[in-house]
Amino acid sequence: MMNIDLNADLGEGCASDGELLTLVSSANIACGFHAGDAQTMLTSVREALKNGVAIGAHPSFPDRENFGRTAMTLPVETVYAQTLYQISALAAIARAEGGVMRHVKPHGMLYNQAAKDPQLADAIAKAVYACDPALILVGLAGSELVRAGERYGLVTRQEVFADRGYQADGSLVPRTQPGALIEDEDQSLAQTLGMVETGRVKSITGEWTSVVAQTVCIHGDGEHALAFARRLRSAFEARGITIVA
Repeated sequence: MMNIDLNADLGEGCASDGELLTLVSSANIACGFHAGDAQTMLTSVREALKNGVAIGAHPSFPDRENFGRTAMTLPVETVYAQTLYQISALAAIARAEGGVMRHVKPHGMLYNQAAKDPQLADAIAKAVYACDPALILVGLAGSELVRAGERYGLVTRQEVFADRGYQADGSLVPRTQPGALIEDEDQSLAQTLGMVETGRVKSITGEWTSVVAQTVCIHGDGEHALAFARRLRSAFEARGITIVA
């Protein structure tokens, strides 16, 4: 019997958030640095609790102008402080609403840079541990962020992406390059099932690379995304794979 977690980013201003919560097992809630604010955080927490979806924080570099997708070089102490600030706020809101924050998944460029930069990864893991050692740290499969979490004794969750192209080293194709996004739904579905069932993915240059798939990220913007999420759920269920946080 296989289990998989299905996660989506929430509170980023998408109209489809409510619907998405009926399809996923975990939600990563924007904490104001790339999108969202105190009110959307509270609303997202309430919606997640109503749907029995695990609550997680989605901290970012301070970059509302470019939705957290700008590369930044900040002092590690600043990243530690900013991460602690964002995740602690969401943890408090979850607690106030009678829930518990379960995980942390960095957003955008913070996530991508931490996948390769050990010092940045350490600052994030340190902040997560300081907030609550029981939190799960979600990072790109095989990344520095996952390794940093393990060093702090955190439970880690290795993530794969349904709709993103992979490079031969297991990293994501940068959004600025061709092949970053998989537009074809059948291809996305086949890639995701392959990663979950066989632990490997075909890179855009044709090599097969190993991945550990413990959670699958689905992007929730638009009707197309919701239809795909439904299709993915059905495919997992048909194969006896249980969706659970």
